[in-house]
Amino acid sequence: MSAEKPEPADPAPAAASGSLISHLIELRNRFMYALIAVGLAFFALVPFANEVYALIAQPLMAQLPKGMSMIATEVASPFLTPLKFTLAAAVTVTIPFLLYQLWAFVAPGLYKHEKRMALPLLLSSVLLFYAGMAFAYFVVFPAVFKLMVDVLPPGVQMMTDIKAYMDFVFSMFFAFGIAFEVPVAVVILTVVGVVNPEKLAEKRSYIFLAAFVIAAVLTPPDVASQVMLAIPMYLLFEIGLFVARLLVKRKAREEAGGHRPLTEQEMDAELDAYERQNPVSGKRPKK
Repeated sequence: MSAEKPEPADPAPAAASGSLISHLIELRNRFMYALIAVGLAFFALVPFANEVYALIAQPLMAQLPKGMSMIATEVASPFLTPLKFTLAAAVTVTIPFLLYQLWAFVAPGLYKHEKRMALPLLLSSVLLFYAGMAFAYFVVFPAVFKLMVDVLPPGVQMMTDIKAYMDFVFSMFFAFGIAFEVPVAVVILTVVGVVNPEKLAEKRSYIFLAAFVIAAVLTPPDVASQVMLAIPMYLLFEIGLFVARLLVKRKAREEAGGHRPLTEQEMDAELDAYERQNPVSGKRPKK
């Protein structure tokens, strides 16, 4: 009696396991690239740590009355605080590279038309985040610090601890950087069909109120910084709403022309055909 041959093992679990491991390795590599970039930027800026600190502290120092200065209440603060500012500056400078690593990890799983839409959104997100930080540094900080100095009670000297100042600056940079992403968020939510621009327009009053509530949560408890965050946030919402309406109108025109929605594969096929007919300068057309 002949022995029965064993049935071949199902290759699907092994393939899925291999795919998962390859994705984890790719994620690890991208994470390492990001850490190396931040580390290189940090070590390049370390010799200028005091200059970085002086640059970030300038908005407050410019408003302090003569004879007043910041103080350090902890033994290690004069050494650690400039280094922390330098690390934050290194992360800020390398944000485009960090986001590129994220893009390089996610992009292989996207369709071609999704890549074309995601790349402008990614670039605009970086620019808007930097714009939010610049707005906080050049507009908000001078106004808020001047107000704080002007309302000092008689007999009180303003001597801010450098560690407390660092916490304040970080929170403000983060708040304004995130708040300036509102247009990108509105466009993305519209594209994926979560929200409708016309319904958002009908709720302007609620969104205006929500902008002040969010500003009150993200900023320190002073009216000046809250107003200076809420107003730009609402104006940026209007910009995002305008762009979202344009996208919806274009989609409506396409549907009115009798075009059925294309599948993912059909969209990519049309993009390939367009690139063959209109090759980019320096790029060979696909055969």
